[in-house]
Amino acid sequence: MAQVLQPLNTLFPIENYPELLVGLGRPDDSAVYKIDDERALISTVDFFPPVVDAPYDFGAIAAANALSDVYAMGGEPLFAINLAAFPDGLDLDILTEILRGGGEKVREAGAVIAGGHTITDKEPKYGLAVTGVVHPDGIITKGGAKPGDKLILTKKLGTGVVTTALQLGEKNDTHLQAAIESMSHLNKTASQIAQEIGVHAMTDITGYSLIGHTHEMMHLSQTAAHINLSTLQWLPGTQEYGEKELNSGGMGRNLAFYGKWVQFGAGISIQQQNLLYDSETSGGLLMAVAEDKSQNLYDQLLAAGETASIIGEVGSGHGEIFISR
Repeated sequence: MAQVLQPLNTLFPIENYPELLVGLGRPDDSAVYKIDDERALISTVDFFPPVVDAPYDFGAIAAANALSDVYAMGGEPLFAINLAAFPDGLDLDILTEILRGGGEKVREAGAVIAGGHTITDKEPKYGLAVTGVVHPDGIITKGGAKPGDKLILTKKLGTGVVTTALQLGEKNDTHLQAAIESMSHLNKTASQIAQEIGVHAMTDITGYSLIGHTHEMMHLSQTAAHINLSTLQWLPGTQEYGEKELNSGGMGRNLAFYGKWVQFGAGISIQQQNLLYDSETSGGLLMAVAEDKSQNLYDQLLAAGETASIIGEVGSGHGEIFISR
């Protein structure tokens, strides 16, 4: 991707755009543009094809996923633009339900749908372009983790495995409902608590998997991650489906790209390793926080009803990830 984006870096050298606080020069979850000393705009976009069958749930999940990038930067969403692709001949009631699911999730976030754009395509797709706001001094990036920090992860892992397994015929309503509830849950409260406590770095776990997004944080921070496998929480059915190797298509791509950065300890099976490379949809927030603040952050997340685990710590390095049992 760096090679693809090189012409843009040449066209827009970062030194010519001092108000662009976060952009292509140092990629993160969202772009951030300074308006004045008190305000900076956050801009992000995300859309994808259905991960579940129910149109309303798909819309809510896609919206929560797009909004998450604003929360990962420590911001508050202001408004969103619908982005939709829809096949000719498909019942328009389906699109109506997708948009309703997305709209209600945006309203839950305290933002507003301001418009949108739809194209004709062979497969439905939906997402949002989201604009948010953050104080210039309150931006939380991926690149601030420090050796000694604790790593805290919200939400359970396994959305990619569970939805893939269900698409392949593993019918289990309990597993499906748990995944839908997780994917449609906003990262709003978790982000607000992280801001109040004062974390050093934060990102959301989505298509590049836990390993991929952890590597990005460690690489930009010039640190390494030490993760304990036993601390990770999984959605119902995830480990069962993982043993059957019902992984999403993203797993292989993530393994090929990020595998060289990862060292697994003894006793971790290939199936367990693959789960950590599997893509997530609308996953939780990964936070790096000073050790003396970590217990308070963890306790406040749980008190607010969030799922959270202290999954490891940050050490010296250059993007490596060490995983033990």
